[in-house]
Amino acid sequence: MQETPTVTAAEIARLAGVGRAAVSNWRKRHADFPAPVGGTPASPEFDLAQVEQWLRAQGKLPELAPAERLWRHLAAASESPAAGLAAVGTLLLARQRDQRPRRPADPHLGPLLPDVDALADELGPQGAFDELWQRFSAPGPGRPFATPDEVADLMVGLADVGGDAVFDPAAGSGAMLRAAVRAGCVSADGQELDEGLARLAGLWLALRDVPGEVSTGDSLRADAFGGRTFDAVVCHPPFGSTNWGDEELGHDPRWIVGTTPRTEPELAWVQHALAHLRAGGHAVLLMPPTVASRRAGRRIRAELLRRGALRAVVALPAGAAAPHGVPLHVWVLWRPAPDATPPARTLLVDAAGGDLSETGSRILALWRDFAVNPDAEVEEAGFARAVPVVELLDEEVDLTPARRQPAVAGEATGEQLVRARERLAAVVGDLPALIPQVTPVHESRDGQFLTVGELLRAGALHLLGPIRVASAASAEGGDGAGGGEGAAGGHPVLTVQDVLDDAAPSGRGDARLGPEIRLAAGDVVVPVVARQLTPRVVTTGGALLGRGLYLLRPNPAVLDPWFLAGQLRTSANEKQASSLSGTLRFDIRRAQVRRLPLDEQRPYAEAFQRLDAFESAIRQAASLGAELAQLTADGLARGALSPVEPAGAPTADRPRRQDGRNSPKGH
Repeated sequence: MQETPTVTAAEIARLAGVGRAAVSNWRKRHADFPAPVGGTPASPEFDLAQVEQWLRAQGKLPELAPAERLWRHLAAASESPAAGLAAVGTLLLARQRDQRPRRPADPHLGPLLPDVDALADELGPQGAFDELWQRFSAPGPGRPFATPDEVADLMVGLADVGGDAVFDPAAGSGAMLRAAVRAGCVSADGQELDEGLARLAGLWLALRDVPGEVSTGDSLRADAFGGRTFDAVVCHPPFGSTNWGDEELGHDPRWIVGTTPRTEPELAWVQHALAHLRAGGHAVLLMPPTVASRRAGRRIRAELLRRGALRAVVALPAGAAAPHGVPLHVWVLWRPAPDATPPARTLLVDAAGGDLSETGSRILALWRDFAVNPDAEVEEAGFARAVPVVELLDEEVDLTPARRQPAVAGEATGEQLVRARERLAAVVGDLPALIPQVTPVHESRDGQFLTVGELLRAGALHLLGPIRVASAASAEGGDGAGGGEGAAGGHPVLTVQDVLDDAAPSGRGDARLGPEIRLAAGDVVVPVVARQLTPRVVTTGGALLGRGLYLLRPNPAVLDPWFLAGQLRTSANEKQASSLSGTLRFDIRRAQVRRLPLDEQRPYAEAFQRLDAFESAIRQAASLGAELAQLTADGLARGALSPVEPAGAPTADRPRRQDGRNSPKGH
């Protein structure tokens, strides 16, 4: 087996910050491009050192931070990113414990040892692992979807894990356990089916001297913690498993509220979590919304309610975690003592229509008050209700929060209707003036296009972000509630949702964010992950850049920000910059921008700016129209509004003529 790591054409493209087509062109046009050393004719592999040397000689290799350079080599040299990082993490842990590091089992990683040592000398073993971890945890091909920190922090807050022994039976790469450490747990244990991910989660804990272990194996079929109980269980179980072991586990002692139906694998995880709870402990699980209402699970849901085990269901906004198009639920469970009286109410919270960064603290405060006084009446119109258990125990046992909420109370419907109508009329009246004036071009002006990566190397742009979450060590002292973006000092933070909604910065403080990046007027921000490529021009500086955003800062001497944003938003760039895996993750370096002198850019920039204002007005009109329609429907249904016949409409004493025109009575 050769000692030198190899890379594919796609990995060369990522290394150089270009599209894959550029690598194909280099191979055809440059006779000195390194020859393949392995792979197949359809997917050749190249010697990484030779490729790097060639790219550097051609001026095509961007200057990289040591951690970024090591990560790219590591990802290219190992069988998988998880396996490579685990191998390096094992070396770093041995170094931290003053043991003589052994050579990695994978000989491909041997040439990287000097870089590993250099990074550890600079940052320490834990810091070096954290730097590589941040790059591993970024979404990308071959990497699992981790539970977002915002969701994990909310869940450990609901479990109140401070000072507790915590268990995650579906640990993945350890997102829940890391959140529990941030919140002050005293030990963290877990189990994970994937060996590489289990090793990573365990290494993260070991490098911080957190007591506990992460075992490898199938938690349902081969429970590595059988008979052990914990103060809290937090879990993001796999959804929709069709082969989870229902046949061999039909009479498992963990099914404390009854045998789990084959089609309800998530309820098997619920019972598994309860079986590992000490009396009085809480389990918090992330669940697909259908579990709250599927007919096959009615008996299990009813028994959970009767025993007082299911204490709350919280509907999260869509996009809070994968799968991003589904508004997931959080279930909060309690292991009552054998002689405890079951609570009379269950808390149902509908936060699906909000922003988790804004509602997370509200959810936590509501739950904590309810946990202290579980028999109190809770009614927050359109948001939360403590529902009597006897009301939930109907034929369906439907626990969907939105279906159990009180109607939204508010001001007089008529006054709301008038204001909505006036606002809609004003917006619609402005639309004609906002439409950009353009004319067809009869001769092609396609011209030359440059990728963003080429503009970066030419100095026409600076790329900042996306920023990543800081390590837990740097966030010690936080309350663990977390969940929002922001920074200390009261500065607002621009979030991904703000960019998608074309809204003002709405994020709030979060000590876990890395170095602050202050926005300036003329910056262009682009979400890394979104349903479509969405660039926005920053018009007012001062806020901080949030997570998951690219920040492009044009050189004003050569590039107009509105021209840049308009060029980026094309459908061609959406295909060019998006991943092929269907995750809609964008590599903005691949996007192309038309090459024009600055003075020729400006008319286009003005048109793009007007187009942006036009689109914003269209979105506002659509929102106001929907609000007006809903207000009218609600008012008519409740009797707060009554229909008014339009002038000239037929009435009982004004019949309609067969030709469709109204006839005077008697004619």
